[in-house]
Amino acid sequence: MTSPITTSRQGEVLILTSDSPPVNALSAAVRQGLQAGIEQARDDESIQAVVIVCAGKTFFAGADITEFGKPMQEPALPTLVDMIEALDKPVIAAIHGTALGGGCEVALGAHYRIAVPSAKLGLPEVKLGILPGAGGTQRLPRVAGVEFALELAAKGDPVSAAKAQQAGLVDRLAGEDSLLDDAVAFAREVATARPLPRASAKSITADPSVFETFRKTNGKRFRGFEAPAEIISVIENSMGKPFAEGVALERQGFMKLIMSVQSAAQRHIFFAERKAGKIDGVADDIALRPIKRVGVIGAGTMGGGISMNFLSAGIPVTIVEMQQEALDRGAGTMRKNYEASAAKGRIKPEQVDQAMGLLNPTLDFDALGDCDLIIEAVYEEMSVKKDIFGRLDKIAKPGAILASNTSYLDVNEIAASTSRPQDVLGLHFFSPANVMKLLEVVRGDKTADDVLATAMAVAKKIKKVAVVAGVCHGFIGNRMLMPRQVEAMKLLMEGATPEQIDRVHVDFGMPMGPFQMSDLAGVDIGWHRDPTRIENIRDALAAEGRWGQKKSAGFYDYDEKRQPSNSPRVAEIIEDFRKKSGAVQHEVTDEEIVERTLYPMVNEGALILAEGKAQRASDIDVVWIYGYGWPVYRGGPMFWADTEGLKKIVAGLEKHGFKVAPLLREKAEKGARFN
Repeated sequence: MTSPITTSRQGEVLILTSDSPPVNALSAAVRQGLQAGIEQARDDESIQAVVIVCAGKTFFAGADITEFGKPMQEPALPTLVDMIEALDKPVIAAIHGTALGGGCEVALGAHYRIAVPSAKLGLPEVKLGILPGAGGTQRLPRVAGVEFALELAAKGDPVSAAKAQQAGLVDRLAGEDSLLDDAVAFAREVATARPLPRASAKSITADPSVFETFRKTNGKRFRGFEAPAEIISVIENSMGKPFAEGVALERQGFMKLIMSVQSAAQRHIFFAERKAGKIDGVADDIALRPIKRVGVIGAGTMGGGISMNFLSAGIPVTIVEMQQEALDRGAGTMRKNYEASAAKGRIKPEQVDQAMGLLNPTLDFDALGDCDLIIEAVYEEMSVKKDIFGRLDKIAKPGAILASNTSYLDVNEIAASTSRPQDVLGLHFFSPANVMKLLEVVRGDKTADDVLATAMAVAKKIKKVAVVAGVCHGFIGNRMLMPRQVEAMKLLMEGATPEQIDRVHVDFGMPMGPFQMSDLAGVDIGWHRDPTRIENIRDALAAEGRWGQKKSAGFYDYDEKRQPSNSPRVAEIIEDFRKKSGAVQHEVTDEEIVERTLYPMVNEGALILAEGKAQRASDIDVVWIYGYGWPVYRGGPMFWADTEGLKKIVAGLEKHGFKVAPLLREKAEKGARFN
């Protein structure tokens, strides 16, 4: 087998080139090739310096994920990095693309680092629930300082080569098209420089207050996560210690995290996200339909947000409204959103006009006739949607994909209002559509395979995490949300308060609880709009104008900054309904809230799987992570059920009188898992 590492010479400089597509992952073969190259440099007196560079689109972008969970082949990455640093001839890491995780640690083992301006460097291990295990927590703070190391390792977000240079992680910037030449010139420049700058020879020093400040500043971001706390602790406890002692602390922290449920959960989601893109029963090489122009019907919050996804990806959009005022308002909101992103530095100012220049706002429905994909984003009412699709059937060109951004409605019924049901599917974007990553791609009974595959490919192009769902009320996410909401309302009637129920969910790791979510979305959503018809607590709130945050009153009262406080009026309304209902009151424990709101979600997930409405349990987990804020460190509802124990879930459901899904019971009895 040919090694992915090739060696070449430019005079006294040895060049080690990795060519292991697609991302030069640090596989066993790559590590062995680098080891052989370093040994060659060590043993050949004519070699005065070494350049490590990568072919293709990137420097080493991290570990080889196919080796996860398998015994590590020699040399292990820490051994290799130590060997690079120990060489008595200068080693220069020449970086382009991304140097992430183990790639960044290899660069830290080198004596010098040169990078093209477009390169990015980072230590994203924290996003897998672990810490850098090849000296990253030790070399980075010694090279670039504690504050920079905390930012990079505990948050996991990469930084530009320019920022890395400012911190000392990168020594020099190269030309975008002359990296190797510049690296070789750099190598010749430092070939005789001694002593060699070794990260391990330096000390970790900082004002001790840096750590506490960092913890407080990022408290909300790190809430519930074990890995960031461990990373901070390892760096803090390495202060003033020799490198070897720091490495021992790193290894101890790494082993602690790699064995944790949280890391297993985060690694599960890492693989689940990639698996979600695979469509059962559809060939990987199926021919896709070209999507050169997208049409969007409706310029409201959803239509505008959906359009922005395509505009940002460089795809022209024709957006249609019924009235000029609504059209102007929608286009104006989109521009404001882009300008706000530019003001925050997320995009360049010129990108605002570039994106908006691709937008064609019009009142002419027939203008959708040249679109390859048309997405309807109007009011969630079946008769309205069927009327629109009937009109689209007459004007859309042959082969155009027709999609509904519906949250609950029957895509098959919508498709039946056309003469081309094979071209119809659901694209359920989550609000705000230009921000939320999840996209449920709803496969109708007659949706053609190439239509489904094209939708999944388009989702990737607009940077969405897409999951295939079958047709059922609420699809995957909202269908599982419904039993949670129903039980939360029942618990109110039996003695719990909105504050208690929401607190239990936030403590669990959710961004908000059921009633906080209702206030954010709008208590009036789905309300019949008759103030004299009061059948439940939501009706009573809506009749009094308590529509949520937008009215400064919902299940909670809100101040001018939308900060919530408990509402005496809501307590009165709840108490009134309790008396009328005759519901038996009891002390509701936090445990009961978990069992009655989260266990039924798992039960519903089992039904969804048994009915074939989700392809795999991990897809359900992806939906809840990216669409509803389920804590990633719990791995999604189905993974969480596995870790809780399915027998425990079944027992909890039975205790509260729920009908247990047959698939859930079967797996529990067999001691099996969903994932």
